[in-house]
Amino acid sequence: MQWILDPAHSQIQFSVKHMGISTVRGTFQQFSGTIEEEGGVVKAVNVDIDVASLNTGSDQRDGHLKSADFFDVESNPKASFALTTFERSGDDVVSSGNLTIRGVTKPITLKGDIGGPAKDPWGNQKVSAVLETKISRKEWGLVWNVALEAGGVLVSDDVKLHIDVQAQAAPDAVAAGVAEDVAAV
Repeated sequence: MQWILDPAHSQIQFSVKHMGISTVRGTFQQFSGTIEEEGGVVKAVNVDIDVASLNTGSDQRDGHLKSADFFDVESNPKASFALTTFERSGDDVVSSGNLTIRGVTKPITLKGDIGGPAKDPWGNQKVSAVLETKISRKEWGLVWNVALEAGGVLVSDDVKLHIDVQAQAAPDAVAAGVAEDVAAV
């Protein structure tokens, strides 16, 4: 069965320490993705992110993040995630996969929980996941920085990722009548 991410009810967020004293948060506002499950077991997750859609609340900072110093969206407009393993214990999950940023693919592990299935007021089957991890931005070639006079650097290497997504059963799955049999997703 296929599930399609619902961007209106989903967020892909990041946060990073700035000057070691504050935290900058941002979101990617445009993304798409699918979840494939078979017999209640998640078999595949594929997510594509439009990197140019990043928003931190500062046009100047967003422009710098989109430049060749960081994401280089002109040459690398997309980031992606592809699941390699999925383990579930009750509502707790551990999802491992390959994250591609700037053409560099590295494995990551996300931990969190899942919810659903549940039917919305319009009869659509929904599932959700809230997942988190921490990555080293340098591993993906995001190496720009400035040393601070008092020591340390302007932008931390550690970036926290927070994914809060809701997915809806694909129309084909609903038409086939299999959307009701998703209790194990």
